[in-house]
Amino acid sequence: MKKENPSKELYQRLRRLSCEQLWSTEVTAFDRADRPGRLQNVAVVRAVGVVFSESGTPDEQERARAWLRALLRDPEEKVRRYAMNALPKLGGASGEEGELLSLLETTSSEREKYSLARTLEKIGGSETLGTAEGRLAPQILRKVAANVARVENPSRVRMDGALGDFAGLNIHLHCREGLEEIVAAEVDQRVREGAPFRRVRCSEGLVTVTPRGPFTLGDLFALRCFGYLGIEPGKVSSASPDEVENLAAVLASPDTLRVLEAFTEGPLRYRLEFVSKGHQRSTVRRLGDRVYALNPALLNDSRDAPWQINVRHHSRGCSLEVTPRLRPDPRFAYRLGDVPAASHPPLAACLARIAGKVSEEIVWDPFCGSGLELIERSLLGGVVRVFGTDLSAGALEMAGLNLAEAVADVPVTLACCDFRDHASVEGLGVNSVSLVVTNPPLGRRVPISDLPGLIYSLFTAAVRVLRPGGRLVFVNPTSAHPGGLPLRQDDRRRIDLGGFHCHLERYTKVG
Repeated sequence: MKKENPSKELYQRLRRLSCEQLWSTEVTAFDRADRPGRLQNVAVVRAVGVVFSESGTPDEQERARAWLRALLRDPEEKVRRYAMNALPKLGGASGEEGELLSLLETTSSEREKYSLARTLEKIGGSETLGTAEGRLAPQILRKVAANVARVENPSRVRMDGALGDFAGLNIHLHCREGLEEIVAAEVDQRVREGAPFRRVRCSEGLVTVTPRGPFTLGDLFALRCFGYLGIEPGKVSSASPDEVENLAAVLASPDTLRVLEAFTEGPLRYRLEFVSKGHQRSTVRRLGDRVYALNPALLNDSRDAPWQINVRHHSRGCSLEVTPRLRPDPRFAYRLGDVPAASHPPLAACLARIAGKVSEEIVWDPFCGSGLELIERSLLGGVVRVFGTDLSAGALEMAGLNLAEAVADVPVTLACCDFRDHASVEGLGVNSVSLVVTNPPLGRRVPISDLPGLIYSLFTAAVRVLRPGGRLVFVNPTSAHPGGLPLRQDDRRRIDLGGFHCHLERYTKVG
């Protein structure tokens, strides 16, 4: 039978109290208790840090912080340790940092030193860096340095910074499996237009390009169809006896540094991620510490770092990718809002490219959502009018805002109705549009009783509204096909939409 833990049970009970209940009853009782009573109920200190950080008002949090700070001078080491562990929940202040450093100088308890180090790791600042060298482990000082850099000199990704020393770099454009050829075709078009890179390889879920001249991240983010990119500064052989040491050598190498320095304003902060192995906290800590030892300018920082370093393992060893963490993605900054089950923006861009660009284009999206397909097709040019229908008035409101932000000069008609009632929308009559492009409900988040029937109705509606030669481009989650309808299939490719597969299809109305 599992042994009961009274302290843990007390903490779980206290966690369910409100700030007022916790303060007026438990904190008051704790302050009045004798030494054995305080030690028996020390879980109150832990609960204050958590409850007040989660639900306290600013005034309540300040009151709790002052109480915890006073407990740093408590004669009982256990009470002090609980207080210093609770303080980071409420954020740190310079006075608290000074008191923690004073305790670090006076305590002889290794257990208390450990708790002090872990607290300073979270709330320590310039004072810690200036006075605690030699008394704190290098990995603690590394995290404090990241705290200081984050607060005093926030860093960001520079889209306009140019990298002139580009020899040997590969740039990986990651996408959903099945969309590689679309991404590659967009790359090839940009190359013909003078983009400073060339395509070298196309594989499953990946298009690899290499620079052929100085380039900026803005040059790469002119491409709209890839999901995210990673710049590969080097590889680590599978024969390496010490993976951490060899990864650290690549991460701290001049090749990685020149990428980060060219494209970063401020301190070089990054977040480590082992893509293929799940959480590797111990390895991440060791690797970050080793990189910091090799080059203190490189700060592993999981909080709001502008870069992510992805470690990918494969049959020949592993590789590193330097990936900008851009929120929002500058390509899709027009997204003022979104709706549940909305399209993935790069997928919308792929649909637009498959549709192709023609002049005097009139476009209809029967399942408009937040308007991404209409926007991406409009951004390619040649569109003179767009129509969007959807059953959700909220989605259409969001689509209107996004369209106005992205393509304000294109006339827009949005109607809250079933797409099968398109004839009720002025302008959506027979032979009225040149393109139907959409990402319909896939039946995953919202079950649909007859999904194949819905898709066949889409074929039928498209035949009615499309001019001869007009195109239908959409994601088909079923095996439904147009049967005897006058639609010729021009393209069909299987794509991975995150654990399940659909087909991206293009049809042309004939006759």
